[in-house]
Amino acid sequence: MSAPSANAAIWYASDGYDPETKGINGRRVAGASFLKGFVQHAQVDEFVSLSETLSGAQAFEAQLKALGAKKPIRGVEFFNARKIAPVDVLYYPAPNYASELWRRQTLGNTAYSICGITHTTATSAVMQGAVDLRLAPQMPWDAVICTSQAVLASQEAQHDMVDDYIRQRFGTVPARPMMPVIPLGITPEDYAHDPAARKRLRERLSIGAQDIVISTLSRLTPYGKFDPFPLFLAMEAAQAKLPKGMKLHFVACGIYADKHSQEIFETGAKALMPNVSYTHLDGSLKEARDEALSGADIFTFPIDNIQETFGLAPLEAMAAGLPQITTDWDGMRDTVSEDVGIRVPTRGLAAGHGATEAWAYVSKRLSYAQYTSNISALTEVDLTALTEAIVRLACDPEKRRAMGAAGLKRVRKLYSWAKIIPQYQMLWAELSSIRQRALSARDTAGLQPNPAAPAPTKLFASYPSAPLPRGIAACVATHRSPSLEDVYDLRQFKNLKQPFEKVETLRRVLDAITEVGPQGAVATEIAKDLKFNPLTVERCYVWLLKYGFIARRG
Repeated sequence: MSAPSANAAIWYASDGYDPETKGINGRRVAGASFLKGFVQHAQVDEFVSLSETLSGAQAFEAQLKALGAKKPIRGVEFFNARKIAPVDVLYYPAPNYASELWRRQTLGNTAYSICGITHTTATSAVMQGAVDLRLAPQMPWDAVICTSQAVLASQEAQHDMVDDYIRQRFGTVPARPMMPVIPLGITPEDYAHDPAARKRLRERLSIGAQDIVISTLSRLTPYGKFDPFPLFLAMEAAQAKLPKGMKLHFVACGIYADKHSQEIFETGAKALMPNVSYTHLDGSLKEARDEALSGADIFTFPIDNIQETFGLAPLEAMAAGLPQITTDWDGMRDTVSEDVGIRVPTRGLAAGHGATEAWAYVSKRLSYAQYTSNISALTEVDLTALTEAIVRLACDPEKRRAMGAAGLKRVRKLYSWAKIIPQYQMLWAELSSIRQRALSARDTAGLQPNPAAPAPTKLFASYPSAPLPRGIAACVATHRSPSLEDVYDLRQFKNLKQPFEKVETLRRVLDAITEVGPQGAVATEIAKDLKFNPLTVERCYVWLLKYGFIARRG
């Protein structure tokens, strides 16, 4: 048994790791951040990717080199998935990887481990993916990393429901994947306080020396991130309680998802907090993000939406030395401790209330935006507590400084990729060890039957008149014209790419049959003479018969 691998091949498609060109969202930002952290902190001999095509491998290599990777970089295509070895864990950037389990099944379910990770878990695709995962050939040496305790509880709740269904229908329930809690990480130095950015923002907005800037860094989507109205109401109420001469300013740094979102934020701010200024910064610009973090006195992240599962922005704000006011919501319950910020209570309805929304969403009456918006509307954010938190921190500069310093210390200690990547590697080594104990000789021999990808000759055996016997038949060359090469070109097999066989292989087989003479030869005999795989020669025989280059003897 070889030593357990603490490395993982990265399942790579640029959509999961390239927010600059594919668009900014939490999943892509987290993916890009992970790759940077992996390059900087992974204790590995090489970086390996698994991609659908060569272009994916090339994109992976280019991205890693841009991140400063100095170790060898190797790309593997899906078709040759076994060649990720000696690496024997595949890291998949989402929790719903049932399709990868079925792809692995052909190679044997101990070919390698698969490790996914949660991001948004509320979409129908991801919720269906959790069902598919339990019904797929998932093994105890597979894993789904949960980024927070709340997400783990959510995943376990759904797995309980899936397992109840499996037990009722099939009697037995397979082992679940490992589901460790490992948070997302950041590179804290990327968000360090920038005095120039602070000065630039505050001068441009004419922020007074006594004034307090509260900022957020988020997708500005009221139906997919947070409803801003409770925050606006609390800020207006807080403004009335602040000492004379102290003015609140709210800076929303992000990207409006659409015109609807822009109108809600801008008209809502004007109507609900007329005594608090509202400024929007374009979240796609690094300069704007730096200003939002360095120019603020307090950072807020008042999430009330099931779209959010972790929350990277509070970590970024900690790295900038900002105190926090967040809601007490999923990932923030882990990351925002009492010494770094204030978590405002949230309250939701009991489970029975959501049945209508669940049915409306799965039956397409509600879109995803409508679904998450409805659940958000039914989630209370404690307005009194939120108002008090704003007043408390606005009036206490020493408390703000202490929380900011504690946050910077906390993010470096717990959420730097330098601390997170070793946890990933420990998990991968554990998965590798469990998998190796289950290995058998059968698992490394050839391709295994796979009901999700059956051999078409077996699946469609009833279609032709009859199956061909082993060896096909004793065949002779017909010496016909045009040539094999001319017919192959005329048929344009090369244009389709990945043809059934190369023309050079067909020529070798045809020449070998010609040399045998009039007595003919079966495919297995030609295979022995050429030292070819008999299956390859049988494939050639069928094509040569189809186009009349050989004929059955007699």
